[in-house]
Amino acid sequence: MRILVVTYYWPPAGGPGVQRWLKTSKALVELGHDLEVLTVSPEKATYPLLDPSLIPEVSELTVHHTSARDWFGAYQKLTRRKEVPFSGFANQAGRPGPIQRLSRWIRGNFFLPDPRRGWNGYALSKARQLHARLPFDVVITTGPPHSTHLIGRSLKRQLGIAWWADFRDPWTDIYYYEQFYPTPWARSHDSSLERSVLTEADRVLTVSKDLVRLFEEKVPDVQQRCHVLPNGYDPFDFSEGLQPNNAVFTLTYTGTLTLDYPVSLVESALTHVLEAGNAFCLRLVGRPANEFVASMEALENRYTHFKLENLGYLPHTESVGFLQASDALLLLIPDLPNNKGILTGKLFEYIGSGRPIWGFGPIDGDAQEILTQSIAGSLFEDPVAASETLRNWMIECPNGASDQAKLAFTRLGLAKGLFST
Repeated sequence: MRILVVTYYWPPAGGPGVQRWLKTSKALVELGHDLEVLTVSPEKATYPLLDPSLIPEVSELTVHHTSARDWFGAYQKLTRRKEVPFSGFANQAGRPGPIQRLSRWIRGNFFLPDPRRGWNGYALSKARQLHARLPFDVVITTGPPHSTHLIGRSLKRQLGIAWWADFRDPWTDIYYYEQFYPTPWARSHDSSLERSVLTEADRVLTVSKDLVRLFEEKVPDVQQRCHVLPNGYDPFDFSEGLQPNNAVFTLTYTGTLTLDYPVSLVESALTHVLEAGNAFCLRLVGRPANEFVASMEALENRYTHFKLENLGYLPHTESVGFLQASDALLLLIPDLPNNKGILTGKLFEYIGSGRPIWGFGPIDGDAQEILTQSIAGSLFEDPVAASETLRNWMIECPNGASDQAKLAFTRLGLAKGLFST
């Protein structure tokens, strides 16, 4: 197949949204497909995170960059904000002040479906040029930003190209959507765009089965065009033979952590463990909300046998190394409606690391189903039960996912299924 992948986030941008199609594109090329990538020039892009360590992986791919109108720059001038918001406003946690509320309202009602839409015209022009030179069999758009799907929709309408829309996250049901304070008009407009994408795409890729169910409520016949493509992991990101060698039991969390996650349950469970006299270290790698860090620092001040390591955002290669060097890994699913289908990108890297997984989320959700199938760990809803399990692991730590389960979630294995069904 000749494939065009259209994605806003691409190295030097960082985060799981980048890795999903960087890794999958490499896997598809390895499988013999002729693939090209269309993205925005880094000089014209607005990225919340940077990870230059991913740049060498791009060298084997054909990548086209275009300019873009800087709608986000205009948004920042209007709101007087210098920092790009992270997913779920992790860098704006807590009760927003007047300026934050105004900035979110402007974003949610004037920049629809999102401020990155200023790239679309440039991307469309380049995609048409590339298709005229050598036609593509299929165009794949990935969102967020969901404005990227409108590029695929236009290409299908104008040129008749087969188009697949990949949803890494929901659109109007994403867990922080209400924090944009959408007016009825904005909500209706966003919903109309979302339905048009779900209706017109030849195939809809999602990260979980529950997301398929959510989309089916909006467009009843979409289920027959859906394909679940979990994020997966790349075995080559891990160092062979690296095992934990910590002075005390070390529990690690990587990625974004907002106050929409069950942070109170984490604090309660860890307090139970500390009250029982167990010594351990909590390591945070990523961008946790300041309020959560403050609560963990309070525990550290209260209990001398507890240590907090807050390492901040690190390059992907370093982050993966910390997974392998941990005794266990902390997984959290946001405590929100429709969270049973949330499968964070870190889940599969956690599985790939071979370390046991412990955390909080719906015990009847898609994440727990995968943990059960792979014998990788457990999610809890009760902090007391969770603390008892963690204390037992401190005495005798179990293995993580089975080798068979790890193989099932490699990027290459998942990519094989894209064109076999």
